[in-house]
Amino acid sequence: MGEIKDECGVFGVYNNEEAPNITYLGLYALQHRGQESCGIASSDTNNIYFHKSLGIVNDVFKENTISQLKGRNAIGHVRYSTEGETLVKNAQPLVADYYYGSISVVHNGNITNSRMLKEELEENGSIFSSTSDTEVVIHLIASSTENLLIGRVIDSLRKLSGAYSFLFLSEKEMIAARDPFGFRPLVMGKLNNSIVFASETCALDLINAEYIRDVKPGEVILVSDDGIKSFYPFRIEKNSSCLFELIYFSRPDSLFNGKSIYKLRIQMGKELAKESAVNADIVIPVPDSGVPAALGFSKESGIDFEIGFTRNHYIGRTFIEPKRSIRHFGVKIKLNPVLDVIKGKRVIVVDDSVVRGTTSKKIVDMLKIAGAKETHLRLSSPMVIAPCFYGIDTPVKDELIASKYSEEEINAVLGANTTKFLSLEGLRRAVGGKANFCEACFSNIYPQEIYNEVQYDNQLKLFSKEIF
Repeated sequence: MGEIKDECGVFGVYNNEEAPNITYLGLYALQHRGQESCGIASSDTNNIYFHKSLGIVNDVFKENTISQLKGRNAIGHVRYSTEGETLVKNAQPLVADYYYGSISVVHNGNITNSRMLKEELEENGSIFSSTSDTEVVIHLIASSTENLLIGRVIDSLRKLSGAYSFLFLSEKEMIAARDPFGFRPLVMGKLNNSIVFASETCALDLINAEYIRDVKPGEVILVSDDGIKSFYPFRIEKNSSCLFELIYFSRPDSLFNGKSIYKLRIQMGKELAKESAVNADIVIPVPDSGVPAALGFSKESGIDFEIGFTRNHYIGRTFIEPKRSIRHFGVKIKLNPVLDVIKGKRVIVVDDSVVRGTTSKKIVDMLKIAGAKETHLRLSSPMVIAPCFYGIDTPVKDELIASKYSEEEINAVLGANTTKFLSLEGLRRAVGGKANFCEACFSNIYPQEIYNEVQYDNQLKLFSKEIF
């Protein structure tokens, strides 16, 4: 598949003398979730301090910038935009002063009715300083008639549709919130006497924090000097956690509701092998996302696992192409086949998914050039037939290859000997059922009404730029 642009990652720590430093480390662990911009806001009970910029964590934060962030509480964000341009003004945390003090916010997800809410707020006098959907929430909080911050936050969240995992930080309080459907992940941990929130448990591991539990769908948690209070102010909805978190987005060393992402992906590979067995000599992954599923396929099929591609991990966001065209240059700068492994072999190549198909075709062509006797493409997800509106930036439906072609027709386009996708039923078996997941990208059945769907056509560009 094309290079996936991840969603966003959030991290927060309350009551720690090294809160900004710990948040920096948390964001470092979540860097895979967004590389466009990052930022940290901290509080010392009197003021909020913040620093944010375009770029990755290690470039944006140096010792001198971290030292300017004061206080025992902090929240941070790594961003890939699903709504709003790649500009410094859209980088998070967003920080604002209003009548009751100061507030900062970080967000993972997508508010599907944000444009409608923005128009209403502007009609009532609000002036927006960014194009991010997250800023809508700050204006809703400022305009709420509730007295306490927790009341203002809940009052504001009641007006939202779509997906969100929020962290709010005032001078003295931190609030975590997850939407009633639970589309986007959020976990809670403990580090000595500190409370920690993160998009994934891998961020807890890096700082030696103990994983307590996932924040529940529709739960709002207030953390202050008075302790921890949990609220459930919304109507109970069908749990609809994102399946693509398990297939691709989350790091394999993270947990999902206490289950190992790595083991779930192994099981996806096993189910794929059961459904699409083929005589072959080796199983190879498309690194890095295809590795666990390829291992599972190998274990189930009894076919040897090999490393058939070497990946260059040191590529920046852009590179200078040679004046004279090199075939498949974009793919080859990132992946290079291991000729001795592939030549003369019947090869099963396992990847996580196919979206547009452009990159998959180049990978199939590379294997042929490397001397593969046969090439069998296996995908550890079902066919992606519909766009996501809940925080994953996907193409419009007409640009999804599986929305137009059957599995056999896709195989003809890609040029493999065979191409097989994991069935939706097989994916459900791998993850333990369908009751607690959003399957919209595979089924075209959305858990929630989508507002102004046509307006999202220019927004949903996850795979619009093929880096390979």
